[in-house]
Amino acid sequence: MALTGRAALLALLGTLVVLFAPRPGLAVAGVALLIAVLAVIDLLLAGSVRPLRLTRSGERLVRLGESVAVELIVENPGSRRVRGVLRDAWPPSAGATPRHLPLNVPAGERRRLVTTLTPTRRGDREAVTVTVRALGPLGIAARQGSHRVPWSVRVLPPFLSRKHLPAKLSRLRELEGRHPSMVRGQGTEFDSLREYVVGDDVRSIDWRATARRNDVVVRTWRPERDRRVLIVLDTGRTSAGRVGTAPIPLAGEVPRGGRGEMPKIVPGWPRLDWSMDAALLLAALASRAGDRVDLLAHDRAVRAWVSGTDRTELLSSLVNTMAPIEAELVEADSAGMVAAVMSRARRRCLVVVLTDLNPAALEEGLLPVLPRLSARHLVLLAAVSDPQVAEMAAGRGTSELVYGAAAAEQLSAGRRRITALLRRQGVEVVDAAPEQLAPALADAYLALKASGRL
Repeated sequence: MALTGRAALLALLGTLVVLFAPRPGLAVAGVALLIAVLAVIDLLLAGSVRPLRLTRSGERLVRLGESVAVELIVENPGSRRVRGVLRDAWPPSAGATPRHLPLNVPAGERRRLVTTLTPTRRGDREAVTVTVRALGPLGIAARQGSHRVPWSVRVLPPFLSRKHLPAKLSRLRELEGRHPSMVRGQGTEFDSLREYVVGDDVRSIDWRATARRNDVVVRTWRPERDRRVLIVLDTGRTSAGRVGTAPIPLAGEVPRGGRGEMPKIVPGWPRLDWSMDAALLLAALASRAGDRVDLLAHDRAVRAWVSGTDRTELLSSLVNTMAPIEAELVEADSAGMVAAVMSRARRRCLVVVLTDLNPAALEEGLLPVLPRLSARHLVLLAAVSDPQVAEMAAGRGTSELVYGAAAAEQLSAGRRRITALLRRQGVEVVDAAPEQLAPALADAYLALKASGRL
C-alpha cells in the first residue's frame, strides 16, 4: 500500500478542521478515522498489480549516440481497471526516457508503452525492473508492485571514422589500377627480369639469366595483394585513459556556460574507443582490398577473437564483438599477447597493435618480446596521443604553466624516444591525435601496399 498526494492534502484539511473545532480531541479522532476509511476503500477498489502480464519488444542493437525504442505491452487480466503510473527502470547509462509513464488499462485489455533509450556507453544494457503503482478511484491510496521483464540492448561502437572511407577507397582503387610492374616488392609471384641497379638485393640476382647476358640480371616479384591483417587491441590499463573530447557527449556532461555558471568539461573517449574506431576503418579498407582481417583483444588474457569472417559480415561481426569489451585496470601481458598472435598467425602477416606509447609500459612489456614478433611478421603499432599535452607544452607566463610545459615536453620526448626504438626494430609507428588516428592508420596501410611490403 502507498499513500498519494491526495492523502496528504486530506490530512492538511483535517488539521485545519481540528484547529478550529470546539472539541479538538474528538475532531482528531474523527478526521483520522475518516482518512483511514477512505484509504482502505480506495485501496480495495484499486486495480491489482500482481496479475498484470508484461512483455517487451523492439530493437536490440543501437549505435552509441543514437536512440532506440523499446516497447512494453501491459495486459490486465483482472476484473478492475488499472490506472496509475509505471516506471521502466534501466541503468543510468542507458539514457531511458521518460522516467515515468501514465498507465490506464481497462479490465481484459492491453496497452503499449514506449521507452526511448539514448545510451551514453558501449556494451550491453539490461532492463532492471518495471514498477507499477495502481491508484484507487479516489486517488488517496495505491497498490504498488514490481515485475521482472528481461530485455537487453547492445550498444555498438559508433564508427565515426567511416566518413573517411570513401577517400581511402579512392586511393586504394588508384593503387590497384597501377600495372603490377610499376609496384614491385617482396612478393611470391614472379613478374619479370631487369638489369641490376645499385641498391638491389643481391639475393634476387638470377644467375642463369646473368650467364646468358653481358650484364647482371635480377628477378622482380609482384607484391602479394591478398594478405592477412591481424588487428590487436590492447585492453590493459593504459587503454582506459580518456583523451581528446568526446564526439558524442555523455548524458549530463554537455558543455554549458552562462552568467554565474561554470562551463562543464566533456571528458574524452577512452583510448580503447579511439582504437576501436581506427580498427573499424582499417578493417573496412583492408577487406575491400581483398585482405583477410582478424581481430584479437588482449590484456592478461584473450578477451575477444574474430577470425574467418566473410567480407560482407566482417564489420557487423567486429562491432558486435567490440561492444561489450571494456578496458581492464591491469598491466597488459605483452608476452602473452605475442604468444597469442604467434599461435594464431602461422604465416607472415601484418600485425597492427593498437596500444599506448607509454615509455614505461612498453620498455617493461612489449619491447623485450617484440623481436620475436617482428622476426616473423610485419608489425605496425598505432597509438593515440593526448592533444592536451601539446597545449600544455605551449604554456608560458606563470610558474605553474612553465612547470606544466616542462612536464609535457618530457612526456613528448619519451614518446619520441620510444618511437625511435620501435622503428629501429623494424616496427612501423603511427602516433596521432584522437580524431586523426583512424585516417592516419589507413594511410599507413595504403603506404605499405604501395611500397610492396604488404
